[in-house]
Amino acid sequence: MFDIITKYSLGSTSAIITSMGVIAGLGQDDNLRMITIAGLMTFAIADNISDALGIHMYKESEGASKKATLKATIGNFLTRFAVVMSFVLIVLVFNSSLALWVSIAWGLGLLCLISYKIAKIKKSDPKREIFWHLVVSIGVIIGSNLIGRLFI
Repeated sequence: MFDIITKYSLGSTSAIITSMGVIAGLGQDDNLRMITIAGLMTFAIADNISDALGIHMYKESEGASKKATLKATIGNFLTRFAVVMSFVLIVLVFNSSLALWVSIAWGLGLLCLISYKIAKIKKSDPKREIFWHLVVSIGVIIGSNLIGRLFI
């Protein structure tokens, strides 16, 4: 599983951080549960298709074979979709305040695993990689939460 996540780290990282941001911004009230799920599902389709198309066009510009391009495109979409669906499940199972904390724990845990795996591949310091990736992610969570509190 980690090899798949690492291979598609761009897609999975984006899906994790954006999902946590959506939940932190919209998931402030149990009355907004369906809106939060709708936001996640919209992201799971619209943003994932646009990102997969971006990967597809990038692979084409590299001159990759049609098979490699298709594999990267579909792999990116499915990885991102699966990650977002894991956050949808969290929102469905838990009340809003618990869903926020569970999604943060889940998302930051996944990011730590991806960061660790990538650091090992790059032969760099995993602690440093994890630290900076978590700083950015926590910034997104805090910013999204503040925006949600401002407008909801």
